[in-house]
Amino acid sequence: MEKIKLIWDFRGPVGAQTAAHFKIHVLEFFATEKLLLLDSGVESVNEMHHLAYAVIDKQNLEVIKAALKPNRGQLVKTG
Repeated sequence: MEKIKLIWDFRGPVGAQTAAHFKIHVLEFFATEKLLLLDSGVESVNEMHHLAYAVIDKQNLEVIKAALKPNRGQLVKTG
């Protein structure tokens, strides 16, 4: 099964806190909807750009995309 990393970007001086807070909402959504979440986290690109991410199976993409509106996504290479 193909895996996709969905990404939500947060910029500015409070980007890190916003990304961390958004990750909580992502976790709640997956628990409520009983969807498989393969991985999630927060990454720092630089001091003014942070992101929250969720790695999912491609089969759930449309449901998650419609509800959480990620800024972008990328295929996760395995192997």
